[in-house]
Amino acid sequence: MSILRQFSRLSICPTVKFQLNRNISTTSALTFKITEQLWAEPMKKKKKIDPAIVKAREERRRKKIEKQIRRLEKNARQLKPIDELEVPLHLMDSLKKYKRPPVQLSVEEIEARELLQKEWARYKRDEYMNNIAQVDRIMAAQRRALDRLYEESEDLYNEAIMVY
Repeated sequence: MSILRQFSRLSICPTVKFQLNRNISTTSALTFKITEQLWAEPMKKKKKIDPAIVKAREERRRKKIEKQIRRLEKNARQLKPIDELEVPLHLMDSLKKYKRPPVQLSVEEIEARELLQKEWARYKRDEYMNNIAQVDRIMAAQRRALDRLYEESEDLYNEAIMVY
């Protein structure tokens, strides 16, 4: 630590508290700074492995993966149960509490509902017939337009009816 203090006196910069580190580096000619410890070790030389051992390892790895794939394919055919479709037991027990009694309708109410159903059926039939009539009108107008086009020019008519 005393050496570091002596070097720090040589610096032009104001004194800075130095921590005890093992590496000292000079970043410029006028100042000395302490760098962090790196503790690097020399690289170890790679060992040469027998190609047969490498091939055997790859083969074992490949067989293991193939076995996992076969197991997944075998289990894929089995249907998994869906827990959400099973009704919990406490709801089954309290079913009577939530079930409504059947409604007793009067004769007038039954007749009113039947009339309402008949009126709805008539409305939907009229709507369907109106749609059919509208399609027929559109097709007739298209046919008239094509007939007039044929009277004007047969080439334009052939071009108009060509399917692309």
